[in-house]
Amino acid sequence: MENSDSLRHQLIANLIAQHTENDSAAAILLWEQMAAHIISIVGEGGFNALFARSVFLTQTAFPWIAACALSPQTDHRFAQLKTCLEGQAPTQASAANSLLLITFTDILASVIGDQLTANILHTAWGSVASDTAGKECKK
Repeated sequence: MENSDSLRHQLIANLIAQHTENDSAAAILLWEQMAAHIISIVGEGGFNALFARSVFLTQTAFPWIAACALSPQTDHRFAQLKTCLEGQAPTQASAANSLLLITFTDILASVIGDQLTANILHTAWGSVASDTAGKECKK
């Protein structure tokens, strides 16, 4: 299980590293891509609960992220997260988003399993996830 966690964490780190500037739009795109697939499995309420729990756990390291609640409007679901990230220094925003994604995917994996979580991330993030996974397997 720890190996799955490591690969998932490395995937997230690599995706975040591709956007070293404070590119909140890229961060939100990762969330939107992932959310679409997860909601189809656990529903809107399930996704919202996982996100709220992830925010709660992440606010220990980044207290300002507590203000990043999901919008009830699904077409602007991550508007508050985007605003929160834009209000921080690029390194802080990147670190917080990384921790939030890691926390979210760790919780998701504990609920639906590592394999299904990996499949969702691969589907959601496409070739970027495949490229990263391939590089990790070669090491």
